[in-house]
Amino acid sequence: MPVESTVDTQAPQGTANPMSSGTGLPADIIAIATSVSPWNPAVQVAAELAARWRSLLTGCFVDASLRMLRGPESEPSVLGLLLDTPVQDTKEGADFRAFARSRGVPRASWVVAHTGLARVLRELGAWHSLAVLERDLVDEEAMTELLGEALLTCRLPSLILPTGWSGGVRFPRVLVAWDGSIQATRAIHAALPFLHAAERVVLLDGGRPHGPEDESYLPRFEPFVYMARHDIEAEPMCVELPPRAAGAGMMERVERVGADLIVMGAFGHSLVRERVLGGATRHVLKHAHVPIFLQH
Repeated sequence: MPVESTVDTQAPQGTANPMSSGTGLPADIIAIATSVSPWNPAVQVAAELAARWRSLLTGCFVDASLRMLRGPESEPSVLGLLLDTPVQDTKEGADFRAFARSRGVPRASWVVAHTGLARVLRELGAWHSLAVLERDLVDEEAMTELLGEALLTCRLPSLILPTGWSGGVRFPRVLVAWDGSIQATRAIHAALPFLHAAERVVLLDGGRPHGPEDESYLPRFEPFVYMARHDIEAEPMCVELPPRAAGAGMMERVERVGADLIVMGAFGHSLVRERVLGGATRHVLKHAHVPIFLQH
């Protein structure tokens, strides 16, 4: 994936190396940039998180005309390589690193990608711990497909901000959606930094799928026990909903709790089944007015 990239090698004196800190915090955060004056919400939120966690921060610009390219179409094209993008690697790169330093980020880099958003997330997701982006980067239908392609291939935890987000990074009330799936388990594990910072964590327990009898020997993940071991006290909220009503039921509980953040596993079914059944991931992406932490 051809990119233009610069790296800020000057970290503030006395800052810890997040790659070797052993804290379990995201070591590398990528923010998808859509504007530079001012910086869009994803960049601002990612910078605040990187400063809080002493993480490395990558700002990545993908031109609007290229974002929806997927699959073979995402190979660098004449359009992508010759595009007279308004954002380059010189002034904007220096501005981004200056912005990151002003927010207390220990180290930052800037990338201009000449390919589709799905490939950007897939490729950079291989060496980043968290992506921060906005839901309205592309149209509603394309967002599910693009996120699905990225999350299914690299399992990159992603913080998705609603349109026009201006609420910062303080999420005192977090709703965790639990259905016993491996995706939900991964989401809880990846979201631990957010759960630690929360004042209230509600676990929406939708039951557990029953596996084959020959898998009964496998250790069972107990979300309450796991979070308690990490000093997180979660409140139970049990719910039984048919698959078609799972998304709407979840959003009803989000409103009831007054949640500031939703943590959930993404795309428990294939993208085809998600499309046909109108899966919970798709419904929440469409209707949530608060940020969503997704993990496949």
